[in-house]
Amino acid sequence: MGNTLLSVKNVHAGYGRAEVLQGIDLEAEKGSIITVIGPNGAGKSTLLNALMGIIPARGEIAFDGQPMTALSLEVRVMQGIALVPEKRELFGTMTVEDNLLLGGFRPMRSGNPRWRDQLDTVYELFPRLKDRRLQVAGTLSGGERQMLALGRAMMSQPRILMLDEPSLGLAPLVVREIFSTIDALRKTGVTTVLVEQNARAALETADYGYVLEMGHIALHGPASALAQDSRVIDTYLGTRKKAVA
Repeated sequence: MGNTLLSVKNVHAGYGRAEVLQGIDLEAEKGSIITVIGPNGAGKSTLLNALMGIIPARGEIAFDGQPMTALSLEVRVMQGIALVPEKRELFGTMTVEDNLLLGGFRPMRSGNPRWRDQLDTVYELFPRLKDRRLQVAGTLSGGERQMLALGRAMMSQPRILMLDEPSLGLAPLVVREIFSTIDALRKTGVTTVLVEQNARAALETADYGYVLEMGHIALHGPASALAQDSRVIDTYLGTRKKAVA
């Protein structure tokens, strides 16, 4: 993959003595969407936590050619890396708009006098959030909370946006809406790393995919090719078409 923004080589990470990731290699091009699919317990969330600096990691993690394995979480945020965690971690007693404004800490801290203008971009991506901008976040539906979590991350004007199970617990119609928005993020130029158990939706949206199993990359390739791979179909999609007699 050329024009690489994120490069991960031989990364090991885990919790205490339990090593979850064992020699992970992956790359993400600028402006692309890559997805990491796999079963529960494979290490998908651990991978995002290691990339974000939430847990320590061994190996090489580079952002736009600059090593960042030893950098703190705070430094990675200021460099333009944002994570939308599985649990969303919203401020439930604050309004939608206040949650969004809190997400603008990075550009505000960087001295961008027009950092609030990013609200227009977020409201264009999520018109429902604009309608509910004065509503308390804790009263939103599950889908709206996910939209708010995505919007808050976008307020930081990230160069890399990492999403941990964005479809978790959402109704099918809302899942389609969320993935449509993820696809629309291409127009903003942001690079997206999507961790997702909904392999079908993830591979339909992504440019490139990785299959993570038991802490190892078992398969990788263009997302469209993985979606046609017999092993992926049998294990994650369950839609192998029977040959016509």
